[in-house]
Amino acid sequence: MSLCGQQAAYASDAIPGESKEPARVMDASPTWALQITPYMWAAGLKGDISPFRRAPTIGVEKSFSDVMDDLNFGGFVNIWGRYDRFVFSGDVMYVDTSDGHGSGPLSAMQIPSLGIVIPPGASVDAKVDTKQFMATLQGGYRLIDTPQFTFDALGGIRFWHISNDVTVTASHPAIGNRSASHGESFSWADPVVGLRAFLPVTEKLSLQAQADIGGFGAGSDFTWSAFTTVNYIVTDRLSVSAGYKALDVDYDRGGHVYDTRLSGPILGATWRF
Repeated sequence: MSLCGQQAAYASDAIPGESKEPARVMDASPTWALQITPYMWAAGLKGDISPFRRAPTIGVEKSFSDVMDDLNFGGFVNIWGRYDRFVFSGDVMYVDTSDGHGSGPLSAMQIPSLGIVIPPGASVDAKVDTKQFMATLQGGYRLIDTPQFTFDALGGIRFWHISNDVTVTASHPAIGNRSASHGESFSWADPVVGLRAFLPVTEKLSLQAQADIGGFGAGSDFTWSAFTTVNYIVTDRLSVSAGYKALDVDYDRGGHVYDTRLSGPILGATWRF
């Protein structure tokens, strides 16, 4: 669940000319800035999930290499914009994974939502195809705006959509081979508040950090994310970044459980406009 990346982008604070305070004083017109960052995130996964409503909760702990083995597709992008002191942050990820499990012989069990009654001693194979979409959209205001340091306050919403397709195959002399499939999806939205800081170190090198918390029972019980990056300017329009990111959510509602944490190194490339 996660070849990802992050808002690893070089900050819009350092577009050409903005690092010189006299130039900013002379030009009283509002300043626009926009940057787009595709990114990668070498994330591991840990937590508890229920693939469909009121199914048994499964503990999951996977390294990045395990996640890559299950990954079908992953796409991640961050957008950062600013108009004068007003800022906008958007971060989107989409992940498609497949995971298979085999067990047996097992005691008698019933899976009502799949319509299978499994006799004792049966062997069971299960395949779970999971698609995840997450988008965090925040707006805010630049509280501190100097050539040496910028600091932004943010607020917005984090939207999740999880879709699971489960196929179970049971094998036993009494029933032969029986298969059943079931698909479910669920969504929720969390209010979030956050902060973002940017610190130029040299003309080409900078540090950046961003963090938020949210949920508060409105959607999930609690969610938080944080990242920090080191950024390097390659050209006037292109920069690269490397750092570390974590994303945590604790959702347990309506029989669905999604209590997970993704964390690992990030690598991004940013185009500024």
